[in-house]
Amino acid sequence: MDNTLAMVEGEGRQRILAAAEKLFSDKAFDAVSMNAIACEAGISKANIYHYFPNKDTLYLAVLRVASHNLRAVLNEAVSAHGSVLDVLRHFARNHLQALLNRPQLVRLVWREILERGAPRAQEFAEQGFADMFSALVDVLKLGQSRGEFRQDFDPALVATLLLGANVFFFQSRDILRHYPPITFADDPAGYDAGIVEILLRGLVPASS
Repeated sequence: MDNTLAMVEGEGRQRILAAAEKLFSDKAFDAVSMNAIACEAGISKANIYHYFPNKDTLYLAVLRVASHNLRAVLNEAVSAHGSVLDVLRHFARNHLQALLNRPQLVRLVWREILERGAPRAQEFAEQGFADMFSALVDVLKLGQSRGEFRQDFDPALVATLLLGANVFFFQSRDILRHYPPITFADDPAGYDAGIVEILLRGLVPASS
């Protein structure tokens, strides 16, 4: 009985989080009411308060889920490979796919950062996004310590380039499809494979 109750409780919480994610991404934070979230989730407003005492708490819970999902992508890559090179390739591909699979959540994050600026960005970092970034930096440092990567680059800069390239693809894919030289707009895995190889090898020939 206890297990059944726990499952019901978990399902209710997930329905609320899914509804909140959709509405927060469609509208600004201030434009979404708890009543609207309850209607979207198909439950009473009182049930929302059973899980989340206020809208801010619910909003931050949505962000934490996003952060945990991205950290899980990195953990999976680390678990699947011994080589840091292969970890990087695996993570890049699956990170981009995670963005493409959850477009509403990505738009929510970027709209809030653009509209609310530094305070909201700090809030996002504190909900776990900074932790995921630091974990990726640690993976790159491991590659340096093992001799798989050069020593003379800043791992945080490379992590920024990799994540930024994926976010740019997510945001710009629709317009990229109309650029005649581009062949990768509908091939996110190929795009990331190319990005990683450029990061690993650079543009200048080795003989230079």
